[in-house]
Amino acid sequence: MAGYNILLGVDFNEPALKTFAYNHNGSKTLCGDLSVNDTFNAIDSLIEGQTIDVIIGGPPCQGFSLTGPRKFEDERNKLYLAMIEAIHKYSPKAFVIENVPGMATLYKGEVKNEIIKRLTAIGYSVNCQILCAADYGVPQIRKRLVFVGLRNGEKYEFPKPTHTPDNYVTCEQAISDLPSLETVLGADESEYEAAPITEYQRLMRGSCNVLYNHKAIDHKDFVKETIALVPDGGNYKDLPQGVGESRKFNMAWTRYCSYKPSRTIDTGHRNNFHYKWNRCPTVRESARLQSFPDSFVFLGTKTQQDKQVGNAVPCLMAKAIGEQLLKYISNKSK
Repeated sequence: MAGYNILLGVDFNEPALKTFAYNHNGSKTLCGDLSVNDTFNAIDSLIEGQTIDVIIGGPPCQGFSLTGPRKFEDERNKLYLAMIEAIHKYSPKAFVIENVPGMATLYKGEVKNEIIKRLTAIGYSVNCQILCAADYGVPQIRKRLVFVGLRNGEKYEFPKPTHTPDNYVTCEQAISDLPSLETVLGADESEYEAAPITEYQRLMRGSCNVLYNHKAIDHKDFVKETIALVPDGGNYKDLPQGVGESRKFNMAWTRYCSYKPSRTIDTGHRNNFHYKWNRCPTVRESARLQSFPDSFVFLGTKTQQDKQVGNAVPCLMAKAIGEQLLKYISNKSK
């Protein structure tokens, strides 16, 4: 979306790679663990003769997450060291790394400072900042810590927000044009039933004339009846006493708020519901809330597709970062 030519996508998740390859014509893929030395040998053979200007990555963040165990020695945290090794090995003009915002303060900033220290030591000027996706036109309150490093000694300035809380894109503005699926479950490929209503909807549709990944879960009647009792923007606290007792955690029975951006899209979507219809969001609705264009097709099972959407960096925020980065890595860069 920002104008880059993506040479290679590396991941340990095969369904995600299939989706990546389908949507990035000409890009190669490699299923592998970046912390294993043989993976770099495989990368070398796939990109032989190519110049790498930028390395972009999101090392698995479970070990740093505020919602999970935060052990510094967690094996899952070692992949950020492999990311640093990749930057050192290929010496790109720039890199972008994203992670959960909790990493910034975890262990009094020790993890963040160690990343900056190691990347500075191999010749990069590093800047990091916590960004909110909604500030860049994404209909979702999702915060991420982003590191950007430049080899030419310049300090990367993060893109200025294009939106404020006064004009954030809301859930209704993002997905209200999509079929309700009240009487049918939808399909992997279907048709739009209405014209786009908002500027955001027109942006997401582009020239796409096929509706992909808009298929609803066939909820049991008691689930739909329970959802129906939750008001716009409400949750389990709004249910009558004795209803929905099986779920009482913070996100249980949460309806999206029609007049606000959504909460962070996760990989499950079993506890969040459409602001109007009595069902979980479809993959396409979640993708819209992540600012994936409608032409981006997700492959695999419904569970695999939900995981791909939830693990992604919101596209419009990534685009803003990428467009800003182009200003630093043009021909003037060393």
